[in-house]
Amino acid sequence: ARPPAPRARGGACVAAAGTSGEGASGECRVLPLPRSGQGLRELSSQKKFDEIKKANQAAAKKLVEDQFSSSSEDDEEDAEVKQGKILAKTFTIYTSQTDGDASELERTRQYMNEAFQSGAMTCLICIASVKRNQAVWSCCGCFCIFHLVCIQKWAKDSLFLVSSPLTDDDFGKKDYPWPCPKCRFEYKRSETPSRYYCYCGKVENPTLDPWLVPHSCGQICEREFKPSCGHKCLLLCHPGPCPPCPKMVTTTCHCKKAKPVPRRCSAKEWSCRLPCGRTLPCGQHACENSCHAGDCQPCPRVSKQRCICGRQTAERLCASPQWQCDQVCGKPLPCGNHTCEQVCHAGPCGDCPRSGKRSCPCEKSKFTLPCTEDVPTCGDSCDKVLECGIHKCSQRCHRGPCEICRQEVEKQCRCGKHTKRMPCHKPYLCETKCTKIRDCQKHQCRRKCCSGNCPPCDQVCGRTLGCRNHKCPSGCHRGSCNPCPETVDVKCNCGKTVIKVPCGRERTIKPPKCKQLCSRPPTCHHSTQEKHYCHFGRCPPCRQSCQKTLTCGHLCPVSCHDEALVKQTGLHQSAGPWEQPSEPAFIQTALPCPPCEVPIPVECLGQHEVSPLPCHSANPYSCKRLCGRLLDCQNHTCMKECHLVTKLNGSADGKKAGPECSQCEEECTKSRPSGCPHRCVLPCHPGDCPSCLQMLKIKCHCKLSVLYIECLKLTCADLKEKELLISCKNQCPKELPCGHRCKEICHSGSCPLNCSQKVKLRCLCKRLKKEIQCSKIQEGQVSLECDALCKEMKRKASEIKEAEAKAAIEEEKRRQQAELEAFENRLKGRRKNKRRKDEVEVEQSSWQKYKNLIMLPMFGVAIVMV
Repeated sequence: ARPPAPRARGGACVAAAGTSGEGASGECRVLPLPRSGQGLRELSSQKKFDEIKKANQAAAKKLVEDQFSSSSEDDEEDAEVKQGKILAKTFTIYTSQTDGDASELERTRQYMNEAFQSGAMTCLICIASVKRNQAVWSCCGCFCIFHLVCIQKWAKDSLFLVSSPLTDDDFGKKDYPWPCPKCRFEYKRSETPSRYYCYCGKVENPTLDPWLVPHSCGQICEREFKPSCGHKCLLLCHPGPCPPCPKMVTTTCHCKKAKPVPRRCSAKEWSCRLPCGRTLPCGQHACENSCHAGDCQPCPRVSKQRCICGRQTAERLCASPQWQCDQVCGKPLPCGNHTCEQVCHAGPCGDCPRSGKRSCPCEKSKFTLPCTEDVPTCGDSCDKVLECGIHKCSQRCHRGPCEICRQEVEKQCRCGKHTKRMPCHKPYLCETKCTKIRDCQKHQCRRKCCSGNCPPCDQVCGRTLGCRNHKCPSGCHRGSCNPCPETVDVKCNCGKTVIKVPCGRERTIKPPKCKQLCSRPPTCHHSTQEKHYCHFGRCPPCRQSCQKTLTCGHLCPVSCHDEALVKQTGLHQSAGPWEQPSEPAFIQTALPCPPCEVPIPVECLGQHEVSPLPCHSANPYSCKRLCGRLLDCQNHTCMKECHLVTKLNGSADGKKAGPECSQCEEECTKSRPSGCPHRCVLPCHPGDCPSCLQMLKIKCHCKLSVLYIECLKLTCADLKEKELLISCKNQCPKELPCGHRCKEICHSGSCPLNCSQKVKLRCLCKRLKKEIQCSKIQEGQVSLECDALCKEMKRKASEIKEAEAKAAIEEEKRRQQAELEAFENRLKGRRKNKRRKDEVEVEQSSWQKYKNLIMLPMFGVAIVMV
């Protein structure tokens, strides 16, 4: 017999381990509890089981919803809203001074956005992100932010590298600066940061506040503007440069002519655009430029000015009156033997440079000689120090430079290790290579015959930078290398949106938000998916209309349900709250389309409207409107509620009243003909109304006469007949543009422009005249040309002018010929006392000979014309 299995606590399931039969299969048996209190325990266990099961299902549902929803986008939107509120709070005081204008805050806004964005601010020294809770330091030149520890180490290393080549005597005597790693702005040793301050420098170790800009104290900045204007920054403590000053000041223009006006302090320098008018440095002219800042430009005018010596005159700019010509002075010197050799100078020429006592070439002897004689050599040795700086010239006193030193001496090489006897003027360099370590403390000098002052190392550093991607391209140096200058592109999923980050940060920076549409293929039955932005991970569920064809022929109008979340129930019964479900509580599956709910158009009993009704209830109905069918009077409609109308035999018109419709009892309300103000005398009737025979009182076109016309004639007449009926048959009193009265009979509209009045027209020379119709002259169609006699008179007048001009030219030629012959006679060398006047016979010109014959007929013709 098999021994009984031990009883499990709380009626649990215990497996009996056996070697054969049912025991080997791991059979589970529930052992009965004692009868006392057994029902109460079963109820409490089942209640706890149900509670834990519900909690697990709720957790699974929340997990699925988080997985298939865009909760991350909502969180990002909430962060952007919070960031916008902080920025608005920071800019409130500034925008209150500018009436809400924030156009000058774009640069500061960019620095603040980088401070909020995770991973946007990077320390260029350690290539790591600058976090909100870390101590930082901001450069006042480029406003770049570094870790406080990193910038302290950088400053210490920079000062050590600068001061290491100094000797012990020079160390500490000069305050060497250290540079910013980015902009190279230099700071003194005393300006090395030692404590963590906020951006404005008021608060030490500012507390971390999620509703403030990171590393900000939340107080007003109050830093002085650059350039200084006397005001202070109004923003809350912020990174980056301060914006321009928003204060309003009253200031005048550059030239001080305009009245003072209120302007922004950052733009208080302004121009009134009027001429400057200040006297230029030339002292003669005034500045003609528009109102400007600073000194006036040089005078741009040109005037004739003499050179310094006064020999030449040239047109030059008024702003530079002093100038030199190229001529040598040439004035005789006081000695009387030489002339001044200076070029165009002012003042006296001075004494002769060869007068007085003069020295020999070796400057040992002095002579007093006339300026016409050269100083002789003294015959003594030269004794001038040669170029070597050690020996003297052994030649006799001589003119010109001394020769090179040719004495043999024992010279020492530059490094001081070897000596050799050789000419003094030749340098001596040995072949020994220097073994000293250069300033990089890594490589030897290896220069031949080095003097000990080894040059800086010329090799490339080549150490791996902090980015772990590149090597240092600088020359070999001590200390830490500069930050990596390269940038890396971080792309979105589609690769169209790219941001540049410092090299080494591409593995930790978040990808940029892409504004391009996602280009992935849809996962449902649609050919295209909904438009949404580029992203990583799975696409959001499709929200387009299903549009599948149903059995009735309509399309499914609900949202796409190919990937619907469906809750699984009854597939697996958990053994206890400790057991994890083997499958998720919600799965994605394709659901069938719902029953067709497309409305079917159904017409009402009176055929007034078509209402959408489901297919199964598409029956005629009453729409509760008025019937509206046309009654026998053909003017009114049936006023009964929508009802069934029996169609008479042969009546195909669906709008005509039937026997069930009401009868018309109204008066005639048809519209009268255009222009008839009278009503119809008959009751409501079909067809046209009878003609109106009443008289109308109306004014004519010219508004001078009153006419009585029968209403029928006026309403039935066409436009031409109406024109005749309304006319009073008198002449139109209106005046034409030319000044004459209109000749037409009373008419409507504007008068015709073709005036028939006769006016006189003359030719250009005013000799001929003719009467022409006024309208033709206004249109420019007629012109009176000069006849042959007019042209003949013009031709003769022009011939007279040409003859006079020709005679004057011939007279000038004769005068010039006479002067030329007189000049040639003077050049033949005749004696002055026997010189006689050359008699030049001047022949009369053609005009002088025949002017009487030409002018007499012309005067006769003129008298006849008058």
